[in-house]
Amino acid sequence: MIVGIAGLGLIGGSFAKAYKEAGHTVYAFDTDRSILSFAEIGGFVEQELTKDNIKDCDLVLVCIYPKAAIGFMEDMGPYIGEKPVVIDCCGTKREVFTAGAAISDKYGFTYVGGHPMAGTQYSGFKYARANLYHNAPMVLVLKDHDDVMLISRIQKLLEPCGFKKFSNTTAEDHDRIIAFTSQLAHVVSNAYVKSPSARIHKGFSAGSYKDMTRVAWLNPQMWAELFLDNKDFLIDELDTIISNLTEYKEAMEAGDRERLIQLLADGRDRKEEIDGR
Repeated sequence: MIVGIAGLGLIGGSFAKAYKEAGHTVYAFDTDRSILSFAEIGGFVEQELTKDNIKDCDLVLVCIYPKAAIGFMEDMGPYIGEKPVVIDCCGTKREVFTAGAAISDKYGFTYVGGHPMAGTQYSGFKYARANLYHNAPMVLVLKDHDDVMLISRIQKLLEPCGFKKFSNTTAEDHDRIIAFTSQLAHVVSNAYVKSPSARIHKGFSAGSYKDMTRVAWLNPQMWAELFLDNKDFLIDELDTIISNLTEYKEAMEAGDRERLIQLLADGRDRKEEIDGR
């Protein structure tokens, strides 16, 4: 299999390492020539992904920011041809999927929206690893939601990555859910660590602090673009958590022990209901 990868950050780099480890051929593109050269010297990439060779790929994974992904597909569209399946791996789906679907219709290539649900708090090729996607979910957004043959083809193409579960959804539903499961967590973590107390936490913190602040160490440029792309759903989630926090604050201000106990019990019960013990 020949796999083309646009973007050699954490996501694209992990794909490159996974396919190379499985014995496949990898072509790649990155705007940072030094990263591409490093990947070639390290044996993770055979050659640069270009307009001349993209048509030879079985799979093309677009692992760059949403607006850059749209630009890449528009630039490469006339050269892709019928052979490759093109999957964007952006963290939001509505804008990029609408554009990708239109571009693929215009140039006649197979396009699917995708979001590998895996990552770390670190970014860049040096943190990429071949097993990043082992047992992880992969979310798919298709133009034809019921295209069973294409879903089966995608699963086969992505098999070397080790994904455990594939979900098929709409761009709208993806962005609504991801605002809660990923984006809100990043905003809250990033805001939480700005407390003056964070500077003196050492010796007074354990797992709770570590868990809460892990994703505060993020890529500001990427996450700002994702937040703004999905600001309607993310603002709704922020309004909800601000309202919930206000209830706790008001109970404490009023010295209302019973109300505070009820709020805490409600949160504990909701966690058990959703995720079990």
